Amino acid sequence: MEITFYGQNTLALKIGEINVLVDPFITGNDLSKDKVDIKDLKADYILLTHAHQDHILDAEAIAKNTGAVIVSNFEIANHYEEKGFEVHPMNHGGSWDFEFGKVKYVNAIHTSSFPDGSYGGQPGGFVIEGEHKNIYIAGDTALTMDMKLIPLHTKLDIAVLPIGDNFTMGVDDAIIASDFIECDKIIGCHYDTFGYIEIDHEEAKKKFYEKGKDLMLLDIGESIEL
Repeated sequence: MEITFYGQNTLALKIGEINVLVDPFITGNDLSKDKVDIKDLKADYILLTHAHQDHILDAEAIAKNTGAVIVSNFEIANHYEEKGFEVHPMNHGGSWDFEFGKVKYVNAIHTSSFPDGSYGGQPGGFVIEGEHKNIYIAGDTALTMDMKLIPLHTKLDIAVLPIGDNFTMGVDDAIIASDFIECDKIIGCHYDTFGYIEIDHEEAKKKFYEKGKDLMLLDIGESIEL
């Protein structure tokens, strides 16, 4: 599994020969819009955790360019199906065996509405069990006891957790979340994109290190391989 970070919550996963894009928000992100051309992105599937603009902004353009299947909650999937896109609807607690692995849609505590204010269903996260590696993408969420359910069904190799605070968990709660999910290898997301969520990188990494954990703050376009 190769994971590439494109800012905010945008991730590209290459699992075998399949390309999965998560929460594409690039053209509206001042940190990434001059570094990433969405026309160059590959996507067989686009996973959307919820309907806020900083998670869906480029979904339509990329899906039109690539023919990707949009995977999200029932309401978001219906929204895009009505626009002519191929979709796969899911809901909390449900799982599905895709060609790149098993995906489970899990709880997140947040809100979810489209930029026009219309209802975007309930927010969620994704647990993906690939052929060799497993990843949890939390989406935008507060710390929640439901995270303790994840290691009951999946042993994680890595997790993507929000750390920017204000709208989501901050660093301290993300450390507790890593305990709940029993995963010490964390990619941070949802930070620095705008003023409310700017963080001190060194302090954040130090706090994780002091708890015996590894917090990775990837540069835009940086990749890691599991």
